[in-house]
Amino acid sequence: MSENDGGGTAAVRAAAVHVSPRLAPGNGVPLLRHLALLAEVDLGPAPRAWTEPQARLLSAALVARARTDALGEGIALIERYFDDARLTRPASLPASARAELLTSAAEYLNAIGRPQVAARYAAEALLFADSPGDRYRALATHAEALAINGEFGEAGGIVAEARGLFHGEGWDASEISHGLLFAESLIGVAHADAAPLLSSADELERARPDDPYWRFSAGVMRVVGRWLQGDIAIALAKARQLLHGSGRTRSYRLMRERLVSMTSGLLTVQGEYGEALAMIADRVSHPGHAICFESQRATVLLQLGRDQELIDSTDACVAMDDHCLSPLSALLSRRAVALLRLGQEKRAAASMASALTLIERTGGSKISFLLILSGEAERLLDLVEAERPALRVMVDSARAALPLPTAPSQKERRIDLTAAERELARMLLSDLSLTQISQRRGVSVNTVKSQVRSIYGKLGVSSRADALVALRSPSP
Repeated sequence: MSENDGGGTAAVRAAAVHVSPRLAPGNGVPLLRHLALLAEVDLGPAPRAWTEPQARLLSAALVARARTDALGEGIALIERYFDDARLTRPASLPASARAELLTSAAEYLNAIGRPQVAARYAAEALLFADSPGDRYRALATHAEALAINGEFGEAGGIVAEARGLFHGEGWDASEISHGLLFAESLIGVAHADAAPLLSSADELERARPDDPYWRFSAGVMRVVGRWLQGDIAIALAKARQLLHGSGRTRSYRLMRERLVSMTSGLLTVQGEYGEALAMIADRVSHPGHAICFESQRATVLLQLGRDQELIDSTDACVAMDDHCLSPLSALLSRRAVALLRLGQEKRAAASMASALTLIERTGGSKISFLLILSGEAERLLDLVEAERPALRVMVDSARAALPLPTAPSQKERRIDLTAAERELARMLLSDLSLTQISQRRGVSVNTVKSQVRSIYGKLGVSSRADALVALRSPSP
């Protein structure tokens, strides 16, 4: 940040002058070419004292990086100028400039997947947001941060306030916040409700039909919506189209990584465990774990019966002190199942209790137990209720969500397996023996053998090896 030019070269200053007033609604939207220019600006060190032009340049540049996916500097870019939502150098700024700058920092932090820090900056921005436009933008960014982090209850209230303000002011539909629509979609996912996702996708495309970043986001929301509606094959086809299409080169990192993780999940639902693991084999979670690939790997490992590997590979993840809450509850529940299978009931109950407490305190999520066998979930809930009676309300709430919203595969539908047989068929795909399966399902070996014979008959096979081939083969 130059000490002498008051905010960059003439071209950069002109771009910042264009972008800054258009960050809040009421003045139109920034042009992508101006954002592209500002995303490449070398901002340099903090000045000795901040002026308003310098603050607005930094604000515009942070937004430009967030909205063009230029995130290479990570959180270090924020730490260069701020310390806990405070500028590190003296600044005599009007309230509007301070609100704009703090909200821009929060928007950038959301983009790099640090929603907990972003929420702090957005909350600080609201203290200075005197105009309706500044307040709306800070609210929308705050809601996005909370929703990414999994704090759905609080996010929902802020979304409602921001929506009311937007409609009350009569701003143009093109000025709706991407972050607000993303927050609404995440709340929809938490409630296993496809309607908000499909509505947000429609609104994104109507608002900015020529913006490739918004179109890609809309596509990702539609994939999730299809999954929640049970259209697994269609969801997977659309996910592959987005992943391998040219549009992914102009998309937000958080959306791309969410899509990759989701595609792995869809493959897991279909029993394609090898491909599901390969999809995320080389993926590394960014600091904060807003998208936690360790959690997704745990989901697949659980289906494969690789329980000790699941525990070993996620120990460091659950020990993080800044882990995003949203994927953490799902990870804790998967660890609980693995520990139960390993005979460590005390640890299993503790992990499940932590998951339930986290879900309750963040506003509830109906998908944290996705792809966990219902029998194992019931056993874990029984353990939690027995050991921690104070959590009974949470246990009852979790039970109400069972059976879980997972669709049987096309193969399972074609051979008309019962719910119990579908559960057993998925366990047969693992390396577990029939004795181990009986122990984990809490039934006798003879019961398991009887159900296995029923599955063999429906598949038209006479051995487990042939059954695995039939279960994994594509349906006609």
